[in-house]
Amino acid sequence: MMRALVTGAGGFVGKRLVPLLEARGDEVFAHDLDVDISDAAAIDAAVANARPEAVIHLAAVTSIAGSWKDPDRTFRVNFLGTRNLLRALERRAPKARLLLISSGSIYGSALPGASPRNESAPLRPSSPYDDTKAAAEYLAAAAAEKGLDVVRVRAFNHTGAGQSDVFVASSFAKQLAEMEAGSREPRMAVGNLASVRDFLDVADVLRAYLALLDPAVPADVYNVARGEGTKIQQILDGLIALSSADPQVEIDPERVRPTDSLVGDASKLRSRTGWQPEIPLEATLGALLDSWRETLS
Repeated sequence: MMRALVTGAGGFVGKRLVPLLEARGDEVFAHDLDVDISDAAAIDAAVANARPEAVIHLAAVTSIAGSWKDPDRTFRVNFLGTRNLLRALERRAPKARLLLISSGSIYGSALPGASPRNESAPLRPSSPYDDTKAAAEYLAAAAAEKGLDVVRVRAFNHTGAGQSDVFVASSFAKQLAEMEAGSREPRMAVGNLASVRDFLDVADVLRAYLALLDPAVPADVYNVARGEGTKIQQILDGLIALSSADPQVEIDPERVRPTDSLVGDASKLRSRTGWQPEIPLEATLGALLDSWRETLS
């Protein structure tokens, strides 16, 4: 049992993480919109109250598209919020293990067929979201040099039941569920379906986070990834195969971006924790589609 503080506890991942921590006997201090992460005094008070032995920092603007719409907010939450949390931990809980949840997208895109990125690959952020996540990592690395127990976690694409439809797989699933319900015409406008991403089930990602909370695992930077590329076309085809809808798929030129690839190498995580992804992509897509059917029913 340990005292664990979770920021962003009301988000897609946080809602699943908090019950897992509680089920294993941890005392959890869960914060979401009740504590403004960009308010230094507020996060300092939250850390002082919790006196945590572990912190999982999930609070963030998580959408790349959303970061372009409001880069100032993205900077406040993702960068200044992380700085505030690090300073609070240095003052109030200097021995706590911090899981700083970053993103594989900070590596930048590559051409299809490129080798999976490992943790030594250069960072090439290409959006306000990526910029702030990479900058937050540099802050965390500096704090680690001063003695803070920081684990930087670069999670690649993950999805599952309950994910917002701002993300591609969930957007496809929601549209198909609406077609099944008769509330949407059987038309789907899409962007570039040839791009490649590394998809995991959110439950597999959570198992990785729990494994990295173990103080026996060296504090370092870790990718969380399947290590296999999946075309966006395969995601769409997989969901359509699970659906009774028969949509007409049309390419929307305004949504098309250059074909690229982003796949991660999680060898370090596997070798140090024994973690392996367990949930097949088809099962993940089925659960995602079912969750939208239930939401819309």
